[in-house]
Amino acid sequence: MSTTASTTTGTLRPPLGSPMVQITGLHKEFGSLHILKGIDLTVSTGEVCVLLGPSGSGKSTLLRCVNQLETFQAGEIRVGGERVGFAEHPLPDGRLARLTEKQIAAQRARVGMVFQRFNLFPHMTALQNVMEAPIHVGKVPTAQARARATELLERVGMADRATHYPSELSGGQQQRVAIARAMAMDPELMLFDEPTSALDPELVGEVLNVIKDLARSGMTMLVVTHELGFAREVADQVVFMADGVVVEAGAPAQVIDHPSSPRLADFLNSVL
Repeated sequence: MSTTASTTTGTLRPPLGSPMVQITGLHKEFGSLHILKGIDLTVSTGEVCVLLGPSGSGKSTLLRCVNQLETFQAGEIRVGGERVGFAEHPLPDGRLARLTEKQIAAQRARVGMVFQRFNLFPHMTALQNVMEAPIHVGKVPTAQARARATELLERVGMADRATHYPSELSGGQQQRVAIARAMAMDPELMLFDEPTSALDPELVGEVLNVIKDLARSGMTMLVVTHELGFAREVADQVVFMADGVVVEAGAPAQVIDHPSSPRLADFLNSVL
């Protein structure tokens, strides 16, 4: 059995079962607001981790820290064994040097992120949206980027809408294009920040089906969602956050069906 998994760009991912995401003692503050209060979390390669919790619990902030869209005040994040945002070895005075913007961009390129709002470029077709990052960030030749984008649109069921602009697509279709775009850089890790919360109820299923397909393919994922049925079916690990801390974590059957904390039980009752 192979101990590593390779991406289409030739880089090697950690072996299945080894940590893809390691978060230790993470603290994030916005002024006087202490949003994350010492988060510890490990997500193994090939694992789907679903984050549950009420609004304001820090779930989205946690994802943004992983993808370096937010800086954090204390703690450590590693993706694929590499320290995120800072040099591996301390300076002589013990401080960790912040990476350059170019180095941070290279780390961020290994992580795909899908937001609540689709954030597609309105002046570009679906195909052009998916091709954009590989061409301008990855320096992939146009023909190769087009072939890969076409393949990804096919995978998310959007091949017949490749020449359509975002304004010509439903919310569910736009989100599926956004997922294809996030996959275009062949990420090691996918982050989903409430990917169905902006969709009409009848469109939720089509987006969740795409995410389920990614899970079946072995993609490592961190997913913020309130979709309990999805969490039960797809998650390897469910983490319940409240007030900036991890209250409970474990397998879906344990966390969702047999909550041990009153805070989680109240949350599940409110969602159901």
